[in-house]
Amino acid sequence: MHLLSLFAPLCFNWKALWVAVGLYAVTGLFGITLSFHRNLSHRSFKLPKWLEYSFAYCGVLALQGNPIDWVSTHRYHHQFRDSERDPHSPKEGFWFSHVSWLFDTDYVAERCGGPNNVVDLQKQPFYRFVQSTYIAHPIALAALLYALGGFPFLVWGMGVRTTWVYHITWLVNSACHVWGKQAWNTNDLSRNNWWVALLSFGEGWHNNHHAFEYSARHGLEWWQLDMTWYMIRLLQAVGLATDVKLPSEIQRQRLALETAN
Repeated sequence: MHLLSLFAPLCFNWKALWVAVGLYAVTGLFGITLSFHRNLSHRSFKLPKWLEYSFAYCGVLALQGNPIDWVSTHRYHHQFRDSERDPHSPKEGFWFSHVSWLFDTDYVAERCGGPNNVVDLQKQPFYRFVQSTYIAHPIALAALLYALGGFPFLVWGMGVRTTWVYHITWLVNSACHVWGKQAWNTNDLSRNNWWVALLSFGEGWHNNHHAFEYSARHGLEWWQLDMTWYMIRLLQAVGLATDVKLPSEIQRQRLALETAN
Protein backbone atom coordinates (compact mmCIF):
# COMPACT_ATOMS: atom_id res chain seq x y z
CA MET A 1 0.00 0.00 0.00
CA HIS A 2 2.86 2.40 0.77
CA LEU A 3 4.54 1.65 -2.55
CA LEU A 4 1.26 2.06 -4.40
CA SER A 5 0.84 5.48 -2.79
CA LEU A 6 4.02 6.70 -4.47
CA PHE A 7 2.11 6.88 -7.75
CA ALA A 8 -0.40 9.36 -6.26
CA PRO A 9 1.16 12.57 -7.66
CA LEU A 10 1.35 11.01 -11.12
CA CYS A 11 -2.33 10.08 -11.36
CA PHE A 12 -4.16 12.70 -9.34
CA ASN A 13 -7.70 13.70 -10.21
CA TRP A 14 -10.48 15.10 -8.06
CA LYS A 15 -12.73 12.07 -8.41
CA ALA A 16 -9.96 9.80 -7.17
CA LEU A 17 -9.31 12.11 -4.23
CA TRP A 18 -12.97 12.10 -3.19
CA VAL A 19 -13.05 8.30 -3.48
CA ALA A 20 -10.15 8.20 -1.02
CA VAL A 21 -11.87 10.64 1.35
CA GLY A 22 -15.13 8.69 1.21
CA LEU A 23 -13.42 5.37 1.89
CA TYR A 24 -11.44 7.01 4.70
CA ALA A 25 -14.76 7.71 6.42
CA VAL A 26 -16.32 4.34 5.54
CA THR A 27 -13.37 2.19 6.62
CA GLY A 28 -11.90 4.44 9.32
CA LEU A 29 -14.99 5.84 11.04
CA PHE A 30 -17.59 3.15 10.48
CA GLY A 31 -15.17 0.24 10.17
CA ILE A 32 -12.32 0.69 12.63
CA THR A 33 -13.36 3.20 15.29
CA LEU A 34 -17.09 2.53 15.53
CA SER A 35 -17.16 -1.19 14.75
CA PHE A 36 -13.85 -2.92 15.48
CA HIS A 37 -12.98 -0.73 18.43
CA ARG A 38 -15.98 0.56 20.34
CA ASN A 39 -18.61 -2.00 19.32
CA LEU A 40 -16.70 -5.29 18.98
CA SER A 41 -13.66 -4.83 21.24
CA HIS A 42 -15.36 -3.08 24.15
CA ARG A 43 -19.07 -3.76 23.61
CA SER A 44 -19.78 -0.12 24.39
CA PHE A 45 -23.17 -0.37 22.68
CA LYS A 46 -25.35 -2.87 20.84
CA LEU A 47 -26.54 -2.84 17.24
CA PRO A 48 -28.95 -5.00 15.25
CA LYS A 49 -26.92 -7.86 13.81
CA TRP A 50 -27.39 -6.75 10.21
CA LEU A 51 -25.92 -3.35 11.07
CA GLU A 52 -23.17 -4.74 13.30
CA TYR A 53 -22.05 -7.00 10.46
CA SER A 54 -22.29 -4.19 7.90
CA PHE A 55 -20.04 -1.91 9.93
CA ALA A 56 -17.64 -4.77 10.66
CA TYR A 57 -17.38 -5.43 6.92
CA CYS A 58 -16.36 -1.80 6.45
CA GLY A 59 -13.52 -2.51 8.89
CA VAL A 60 -12.41 -5.52 6.85
CA LEU A 61 -11.91 -3.17 3.89
CA ALA A 62 -9.45 -1.10 5.96
CA LEU A 63 -6.88 -3.89 5.48
CA GLN A 64 -5.98 -4.01 9.17
CA GLY A 65 -6.90 -7.66 9.62
CA ASN A 66 -10.08 -9.56 10.22
CA PRO A 67 -12.34 -8.68 13.19
CA ILE A 68 -11.41 -11.73 15.29
CA ASP A 69 -7.66 -11.05 15.19
CA TRP A 70 -7.97 -7.25 15.45
CA VAL A 71 -10.26 -7.41 18.47
CA SER A 72 -8.13 -10.07 20.15
CA THR A 73 -4.98 -7.97 19.84
CA HIS A 74 -6.75 -4.88 21.14
CA ARG A 75 -8.21 -6.66 24.13
CA TYR A 76 -4.73 -7.96 24.97
CA HIS A 77 -3.44 -4.38 24.74
CA HIS A 78 -5.85 -3.30 27.46
CA GLN A 79 -5.26 -6.41 29.56
CA PHE A 80 -1.47 -5.96 29.53
CA ARG A 81 -1.27 -2.23 28.76
CA ASP A 82 2.23 -0.75 28.65
CA SER A 83 3.80 -3.91 30.08
CA GLU A 84 6.13 -6.50 28.55
CA ARG A 85 3.08 -8.45 27.38
CA ASP A 86 1.41 -5.50 25.68
CA PRO A 87 1.32 -6.35 21.94
CA HIS A 88 2.51 -2.84 21.05
CA SER A 89 4.01 -1.49 24.26
CA PRO A 90 5.42 2.06 23.94
CA LYS A 91 8.12 1.03 26.40
CA GLU A 92 9.72 -0.86 23.50
CA GLY A 93 10.13 2.43 21.63
CA PHE A 94 7.98 4.76 19.54
CA TRP A 95 8.57 3.02 16.21
CA PHE A 96 7.90 -0.38 17.74
CA SER A 97 4.51 0.69 19.11
CA HIS A 98 3.71 2.48 15.86
CA VAL A 99 4.36 -0.25 13.31
CA SER A 100 7.33 -2.60 13.73
CA TRP A 101 5.47 -4.92 16.12
CA LEU A 102 3.37 -5.95 13.11
CA PHE A 103 6.30 -7.47 11.24
CA ASP A 104 6.63 -10.50 13.54
CA THR A 105 3.53 -12.57 12.88
CA ASP A 106 4.18 -14.78 15.93
CA TYR A 107 4.84 -11.90 18.31
CA VAL A 108 1.35 -11.50 19.79
CA ALA A 109 0.86 -15.25 20.22
CA GLU A 110 4.22 -15.61 21.97
CA ARG A 111 3.56 -12.78 24.42
CA CYS A 112 -0.17 -13.05 24.96
CA GLY A 113 -1.31 -16.44 23.73
CA GLY A 114 -3.74 -17.25 20.96
CA PRO A 115 -7.02 -15.46 20.27
CA ASN A 116 -8.81 -17.10 23.20
CA ASN A 117 -10.29 -13.79 24.37
CA VAL A 118 -12.75 -13.42 21.49
CA VAL A 119 -15.09 -16.36 22.00
CA ASP A 120 -18.02 -13.99 21.55
CA LEU A 121 -16.93 -13.39 17.95
CA GLN A 122 -15.64 -16.88 17.18
CA LYS A 123 -19.02 -18.45 17.85
CA GLN A 124 -20.65 -16.32 15.14
CA PRO A 125 -20.49 -17.79 11.60
CA PHE A 126 -20.15 -14.36 9.99
CA TYR A 127 -16.87 -13.56 11.74
CA ARG A 128 -15.47 -17.03 11.12
CA PHE A 129 -16.32 -16.68 7.43
CA VAL A 130 -14.64 -13.27 7.20
CA GLN A 131 -11.56 -14.63 8.98
CA SER A 132 -11.20 -17.54 6.56
CA THR A 133 -11.78 -15.41 3.44
CA TYR A 134 -10.30 -12.15 4.70
CA ILE A 135 -7.91 -11.13 1.93
CA ALA A 136 -10.47 -11.75 -0.82
CA HIS A 137 -12.61 -8.80 0.30
CA PRO A 138 -10.04 -5.97 -0.07
CA ILE A 139 -8.95 -7.53 -3.37
CA ALA A 140 -12.55 -7.40 -4.57
CA LEU A 141 -12.73 -3.73 -3.56
CA ALA A 142 -9.50 -3.02 -5.44
CA ALA A 143 -10.90 -4.70 -8.56
CA LEU A 144 -14.10 -2.68 -8.30
CA LEU A 145 -12.19 0.58 -7.94
CA TYR A 146 -10.05 -0.23 -10.96
CA ALA A 147 -13.15 -1.08 -12.99
CA LEU A 148 -14.81 2.21 -12.03
CA GLY A 149 -11.90 4.62 -12.35
CA GLY A 150 -8.79 2.85 -13.58
CA PHE A 151 -5.36 3.21 -12.00
CA PRO A 152 -6.08 6.59 -10.29
CA PHE A 153 -8.98 5.09 -8.33
CA LEU A 154 -6.79 2.13 -7.36
CA VAL A 155 -3.91 4.34 -6.22
CA TRP A 156 -6.02 6.81 -4.25
CA GLY A 157 -8.83 4.49 -3.12
CA MET A 158 -6.53 1.68 -1.98
CA GLY A 159 -2.95 2.94 -1.68
CA VAL A 160 -3.33 6.46 -0.32
CA ARG A 161 -6.49 5.82 1.69
CA THR A 162 -5.25 2.60 3.26
CA THR A 163 -1.86 4.05 4.16
CA TRP A 164 -3.52 7.14 5.65
CA VAL A 165 -5.86 5.06 7.82
CA TYR A 166 -2.97 2.76 8.80
CA HIS A 167 -0.91 5.57 10.26
CA ILE A 168 -3.82 7.28 11.96
CA THR A 169 -4.68 4.01 13.71
CA TRP A 170 -1.04 3.42 14.61
CA LEU A 171 -0.68 6.95 16.02
CA VAL A 172 -3.19 6.01 18.71
CA ASN A 173 -0.83 3.19 19.73
CA SER A 174 2.31 5.33 19.57
CA ALA A 175 1.74 9.09 19.81
CA CYS A 176 -1.10 8.77 22.32
CA HIS A 177 1.25 6.98 24.70
CA VAL A 178 3.97 9.63 24.37
CA TRP A 179 2.51 13.11 23.70
CA GLY A 180 -0.46 14.77 25.34
CA LYS A 181 -2.04 15.18 28.75
CA GLN A 182 -3.38 12.75 31.33
CA ALA A 183 -6.75 13.63 32.81
CA TRP A 184 -7.06 10.42 34.82
CA ASN A 185 -4.74 8.26 36.88
CA THR A 186 -4.80 5.11 34.74
CA ASN A 187 -1.40 3.78 35.86
CA ASP A 188 -0.19 3.66 32.29
CA LEU A 189 1.27 5.97 29.63
CA SER A 190 -1.97 6.80 27.79
CA ARG A 191 -2.44 10.45 26.84
CA ASN A 192 -5.19 12.67 25.46
CA ASN A 193 -3.88 14.01 22.16
CA TRP A 194 -6.08 16.56 20.38
CA TRP A 195 -4.52 16.35 16.93
CA VAL A 196 -4.69 12.55 16.84
CA ALA A 197 -8.33 12.86 17.93
CA LEU A 198 -9.04 15.13 14.96
CA LEU A 199 -7.52 12.66 12.51
CA SER A 200 -8.94 9.50 14.10
CA PHE A 201 -12.59 10.45 14.62
CA GLY A 202 -12.12 10.87 18.38
CA GLU A 203 -9.77 7.99 19.20
CA GLY A 204 -7.04 10.38 20.31
CA TRP A 205 -8.73 11.03 23.65
CA HIS A 206 -6.83 7.95 24.70
CA ASN A 207 -6.37 8.60 28.40
CA ASN A 208 -10.14 9.03 28.67
CA HIS A 209 -10.52 5.69 26.91
CA HIS A 210 -8.07 3.88 29.17
CA ALA A 211 -9.83 5.30 32.21
CA PHE A 212 -13.26 4.14 31.02
CA GLU A 213 -12.65 1.39 28.47
CA TYR A 214 -16.34 0.52 28.25
CA SER A 215 -17.43 4.06 27.35
CA ALA A 216 -18.92 4.65 23.91
CA ARG A 217 -17.84 8.27 24.25
CA HIS A 218 -14.12 9.08 24.30
CA GLY A 219 -14.35 12.87 24.13
CA LEU A 220 -15.77 13.26 27.61
CA GLU A 221 -15.58 17.05 27.68
CA TRP A 222 -17.86 19.18 25.50
CA TRP A 223 -14.89 20.59 23.61
CA GLN A 224 -13.29 17.21 22.89
CA LEU A 225 -14.32 16.48 19.30
CA ASP A 226 -15.38 12.84 18.91
CA MET A 227 -16.95 12.09 15.54
CA THR A 228 -17.41 8.41 16.40
CA TRP A 229 -19.46 9.31 19.47
CA TYR A 230 -21.61 11.68 17.43
CA MET A 231 -22.38 8.84 15.03
CA ILE A 232 -23.20 6.46 17.90
CA ARG A 233 -25.43 9.12 19.43
CA LEU A 234 -27.25 9.51 16.10
CA LEU A 235 -27.75 5.75 15.89
CA GLN A 236 -29.08 5.81 19.43
CA ALA A 237 -31.46 8.66 18.61
CA VAL A 238 -33.04 6.69 15.75
CA GLY A 239 -33.28 3.53 17.85
CA LEU A 240 -30.49 1.51 16.22
CA ALA A 241 -27.87 1.74 18.98
CA THR A 242 -28.96 0.45 22.38
CA ASP A 243 -27.34 -0.24 25.76
CA VAL A 244 -24.95 2.66 25.16
CA LYS A 245 -22.42 2.69 28.01
CA LEU A 246 -21.05 5.89 29.55
CA PRO A 247 -19.14 6.53 32.78
CA SER A 248 -21.38 7.72 35.60
CA GLU A 249 -20.63 10.89 37.48
CA ILE A 250 -19.70 8.83 40.53
CA GLN A 251 -17.21 6.78 38.48
CA ARG A 252 -15.67 9.95 37.09
CA GLN A 253 -15.43 11.54 40.52
CA ARG A 254 -13.72 8.48 41.97
CA LEU A 255 -11.02 8.50 39.36
CA ALA A 256 -10.70 12.26 39.55
CA LEU A 257 -10.24 12.05 43.30
CA GLU A 258 -7.59 9.39 42.84
CA THR A 259 -5.89 11.69 40.35
CA ALA A 260 -6.01 14.56 42.81
CA ASN A 261 -4.41 12.43 45.48
